[in-house]
Amino acid sequence: MKEEIAKIREELQKDLQEVQNVHEANDLRVKYLGKKGLITDLTKDMGSKSIEEKKELGKASNDLKNEVTEAINQVLKDLEEKELEERLKKDKIDPTLPATNIPVGGIHPLTKITEEVEELFVSMGYDVVSGPEVEDDLHNFQLLNVPKNHPARDAQDTFYITEELLLRSQTSPVQARTMLKMEDKSPIRIICPGKVYRRDDDDATHSHQFNQIEGLVVGENISLADLKGTLEVFAKKMFGEDRNVRFRPSFFPFTEPSYEVDVSCFKCGGKGCNICKGTGWIEILGSGMVHPNVLRDCGYDPNKYTGFAFGLGIERVAMLRYGITDIRDFYTNDLRFLKNYNRMEGDK
Repeated sequence: MKEEIAKIREELQKDLQEVQNVHEANDLRVKYLGKKGLITDLTKDMGSKSIEEKKELGKASNDLKNEVTEAINQVLKDLEEKELEERLKKDKIDPTLPATNIPVGGIHPLTKITEEVEELFVSMGYDVVSGPEVEDDLHNFQLLNVPKNHPARDAQDTFYITEELLLRSQTSPVQARTMLKMEDKSPIRIICPGKVYRRDDDDATHSHQFNQIEGLVVGENISLADLKGTLEVFAKKMFGEDRNVRFRPSFFPFTEPSYEVDVSCFKCGGKGCNICKGTGWIEILGSGMVHPNVLRDCGYDPNKYTGFAFGLGIERVAMLRYGITDIRDFYTNDLRFLKNYNRMEGDK
C-alpha cells in the first residue's frame, strides 16, 4: 500500500508540472479524486482487510486525499490568477478611443412640459392630485355647473360609455372630488394633470385625446388679483421673463367671471408674426373665479369661501415652446422626432 501511495504522489507531481490551464487542472481532479480515481481505487478492497488494516488504509488514503486536494486547489488558484491577469492585459481599455454610441431613451416633450409645470406649482405650495379617466356624469358635469341640456354634453363632444359613465372631457372632476373630500373645508391649492378625451377629428391642431393641467385654489379672501399674479409667474417661467399677460373676458360654466389668458408673443415681442397671427398675443389657457354654484355643490359656503381655477393644454404649450406644427407628432412614437428633445434642458 505504501508503494502505491508513493507511486500516486510521484505521478501527481509529474502531472502538476504538466498542467497548462484550468480545464486540465479540473481533469486532474477527476483523475485522482473522482469516483473512479486513483485514490478511490486504494480502498476498493477495504472489505477484505482486517480491522487494523482498515484503520491504517483509511488514515493513509484520507491523508493522501487531503494532500492531493490541497495541491490541485493551489494549482487551480495560480492558473485562474494567471488567466485573469492575461485577460486584463488583453482587454485593457484605451481611454483615447472614441466612445461607443449607445442609443438611449429621452424624456417625451409632453412629459417634460408636465414635469416642469408640476415643479413650478409645487414650489408655490400646490399639491399634485390625480383622478380616474373614466368618470361619472355627476363629477364631470353636474358638480361643475353644467346642466343636463348644456351643449358640452352633446355626444359630438364627449365619449359616453353609458348614460352615466364617460371618458372625462377635462380634469376638472378631480377638483370636484378634492373639494368633496375636504370635510373640514380647509383651504385647497392643487393642480390636476392628466389625459382627457373629446370627440374631435384629428388634424394638425386637434386630437381626440390630449393632456391637460388644471389648477384650483379655494380659501377665504381669494381674489382675481391672486389668479392674475399666479398666471403671470407661470407665463414668465414657461415663456420668458419679459412676457406680458393679458386677460380677455370669456365664458366657462364653472367660473364667473371667466377669462381667456394670452401671453405676449415670444418670437416677435408683440410686433406681430406668423406665430401670433399678427396680433402680438398668443392664447395659452382659460381661467376664472370658481362659480358660487360649484363651491356650494361641493360643500363650500360661497359667502365665506372664494377661489380661482385655470386650465391649459400641455400639447399647446409644447407646440409653442418647441415650434411643433402638428399635434399628431406627439403620438407617432417616431424616434427621429423624439430624439430631438432628449437634452433640451433650460430651453425657453
